[in-house]
Amino acid sequence: MTPPLATAVLGAADPATATSTASGAHDALLDVIAVSNVLVLGYFLAINTGYLTLVLIAAGDFVRHLRRTPFAGYDDASASPFTLPVSLIVPAYNEEAGIVDAVQALLLLRHPSFEVVVVDDGSTDATLDRLREAFDLVEVPHVVSTEVPVRGAVESVHLPRGGPVSLLVARKRNGGKADALNVGINLARYPLLCMVDADSILDSQALLAISKPFADDPLRVVGAGGVIGIANGCTVVAGRVVRVRMPHRLLAKIQTVEYMRAFLLGRTGWSRIGGLLVIAGAFGMFRRDAVVAVGGLDPDCLGEDAELVVRLHHHLRGTGHDYRIVFVGEPISWSEAPETLRVLGRQRRRWHRGLTEVLLKHRGMIGNPRYGRVGLVALPFYVLFELCAPVVELAGLVLVPLGLLIGAVDLGFLWRFLLASYGYAMVISLLSILAEEYAFHRYSRWRDISSAVLGAAAENLGYRQFTAWWRVRGIWDAVHGAPKVWGVMTRRGFAAEPTEGDRQ
Repeated sequence: MTPPLATAVLGAADPATATSTASGAHDALLDVIAVSNVLVLGYFLAINTGYLTLVLIAAGDFVRHLRRTPFAGYDDASASPFTLPVSLIVPAYNEEAGIVDAVQALLLLRHPSFEVVVVDDGSTDATLDRLREAFDLVEVPHVVSTEVPVRGAVESVHLPRGGPVSLLVARKRNGGKADALNVGINLARYPLLCMVDADSILDSQALLAISKPFADDPLRVVGAGGVIGIANGCTVVAGRVVRVRMPHRLLAKIQTVEYMRAFLLGRTGWSRIGGLLVIAGAFGMFRRDAVVAVGGLDPDCLGEDAELVVRLHHHLRGTGHDYRIVFVGEPISWSEAPETLRVLGRQRRRWHRGLTEVLLKHRGMIGNPRYGRVGLVALPFYVLFELCAPVVELAGLVLVPLGLLIGAVDLGFLWRFLLASYGYAMVISLLSILAEEYAFHRYSRWRDISSAVLGAAAENLGYRQFTAWWRVRGIWDAVHGAPKVWGVMTRRGFAAEPTEGDRQ
């Protein structure tokens, strides 16, 4: 005779009951996956609509820019004694191969009054020796300001013998890029600071163009960013891009389109609505007094350029100042894009770790009405659609195929998902190419436009998925406090001679 308790247990294990339980669990799983997929679909619709809105705002700004261009007054500004002088700060670490060409090109920029301050951040190569030979540098006694705190002490300061060249070179103990920039800020003599990477190439009138907002609105403008262009494939002579071409390699083509969309259209849109959060460290200008007031750049943050901009917003909004941080679409700083997945992966992982660190550091601003559009619009957008985007993208790559496999979604949903996430994004990229060509027409050949369209299409086929993975790893590094490593950015260098295709 079976005991009552055993009967109860066996009854619970009855095949019909077990089948019903399993069926319920399966239905619940289907519902969870189906809802998750709908949320992912809605997320991609929202993020792409946000980008489209920024593109349309930027396009309207470009129309106004074209109307103002004939009256820009660069000739007058270049000859006027009232144009604010600029200190160009160039952090350099192991740049012996190109530092002389870079400095010579900077010294030839069009501007009535500026100086070039090179900060050798404890290079282990012959960076300082190359500069000493090229510009006949001599060591001079120099008292370095302590307005901005630094970690790596200045070991020596050098000036050209005879002094006709407005160049100052400082040698310091290694402390990282942000610390080198802080030393440059302390050494700078002029009210405007322009931070430039040692391996970047500036257009001849880039300095005039990016300093114009400070002349137009001197009491309010505290920062201005410029466009970063991809120099891969371009012809470079004597430190100038003399012929603009699309890169030959597909990976660089994709990045060129990405830069158009993000650096040109995206930041122009944010600037227009007063929510610009990022000025690239490769080319940005700031009022010196504003940078000193917030303590310079943060050497503990890998995204020191963006962190400075957000800290300026934090300080100036918090103290009730009327100010502007703007983006100028015309001046170009050309930079070499990575052409291997390994180097690109290190770059994107570092960028996203920097973004994560910035948002964590200034999390008190997010959603805070005290900080206006920055707190209520820009920062929430960056959290939802920049920080979280790679996580959602990777989740979608798992959930949608899984939903198809177990029947939670059908093929119709798959097509809607592909159109919302990839088709919509490609349309935005094509609109970015169109807007850039309409406003600036930097690419003169149809072949280059075709290459840009190819890059816009190819971006969705592996590139986005790889970058999503690298960016998620960047978040992980920031949250778990992994050692801060800049990583070696291997570069091929700029071509001095045109290729066969350029000669046609």
